[in-house]
Amino acid sequence: MTHEESLKKIEQVFDLLRPSVLMDGGDIELIKFEQGIVYVKMHGACVGCPASMYTLKLGFEEALKKEVPDVTEVIAVE
Repeated sequence: MTHEESLKKIEQVFDLLRPSVLMDGGDIELIKFEQGIVYVKMHGACVGCPASMYTLKLGFEEALKKEVPDVTEVIAVE
């Protein structure tokens, strides 16, 4: 899978999962995808929420690993 194909697939996964985050008053933004790591920024209610790390790791990271073989980890940046 090329880098561009991976980015497109990552965005597709975000589009599928984002509505549940938006329902809780938050949002997630893709910052970059580099060397297998997806860097994201949390917004709204997700900032400072203790559950956001569970959403990030158990939701987004697991889904991305299944759909995009190149993804090894998802990291939130500020």
